[in-house]
Amino acid sequence: MSRIITFGELMLRLQPYNYERFVQCDHVQFSFGGGEANVAVSLANYGMDAAFVTKLPAHSIGQAAVNSLRRYGVDTSLIVRGGERVGIYFNEKGASQRGSVCIYDRAGSAIQKASAEDFDWNNIFDGADWFHFTGITPALGDNVAEICRQACIAAKERGVKISCDLNYRGKLWTREHARKVMTELCQYVDICIANEEDAKDVFGIEADATDIYGGVIDRDGYKSVAKQLAESFGFEMVAITLRESRSASDNGWSAMLYNVSKDEYCFSKKYDLHIVDRVGGGDSFGGGLIYSLLNGKDTQSAVEFAVAASALKHSVEGDYNMVTVAEVEKLAGGDGSGRIQR
Repeated sequence: MSRIITFGELMLRLQPYNYERFVQCDHVQFSFGGGEANVAVSLANYGMDAAFVTKLPAHSIGQAAVNSLRRYGVDTSLIVRGGERVGIYFNEKGASQRGSVCIYDRAGSAIQKASAEDFDWNNIFDGADWFHFTGITPALGDNVAEICRQACIAAKERGVKISCDLNYRGKLWTREHARKVMTELCQYVDICIANEEDAKDVFGIEADATDIYGGVIDRDGYKSVAKQLAESFGFEMVAITLRESRSASDNGWSAMLYNVSKDEYCFSKKYDLHIVDRVGGGDSFGGGLIYSLLNGKDTQSAVEFAVAASALKHSVEGDYNMVTVAEVEKLAGGDGSGRIQR
């Protein structure tokens, strides 16, 4: 069985019940999430050997964070314990024409204050086949970016495949800083995942004839973006998720996967989503894509599985995508009826 290592920050998620706004709620829901942890949960639910690496405090909130991964079968044995804080994000779910809002309170978290000496990557990558991180993690600070760089070097030395979701977050760093850091890190990456904004925000590469707010997708424009990314960094594959945002509640959802060696551009079918929770949607795509590629799916089948997995995640509360391979295969195969299972 293939072994996947993911690395990033696991955060406490606090959210008003239902669709209340922060200013009106008097109690919140308590859960955990974070880009790379979300990917690990997806993979564990698919029966893969997935481990998550981070640094978390040894106190009870840190333990609750670890336990949230253990319950879904994620290997937490490589998590470093120490520091004082678990990062927090407050999530206000949008609806209709009111967009969702995320407010971060992560300054001084254990992983943000971590040092390179905290992680023995040679030990971490023992027996590993795949390493996944996102652009959120190096955005936490230059020290964390250096940890990511050392992880990539160690992975390359061991022949471990590396995937990265660009995941630009303007609240964490500037475009200029992101471009500088990600340009260096992407030299080690084999599989790049981006959305309709990341390539533009991080590398200034933009799809022509596309209006992400008006829901207009031009396929040739995205093929050009994928090709430019691949040529710039030597990626083996580039995946771009395509979100047509009609409102906070209703999106069109599809993706493209560019296989460089075959010069093959594969577009998935498009799903019309009525959203329950969109946080973690991109991470569930990443988990589905990694699963597909490690299990030998061809380019078209891989992107169809990844998009179907992500479409299902939009119906699940919380960061984690709690669906099975059978459920994803059913949707990818064309059964999106949503009929009750008896």
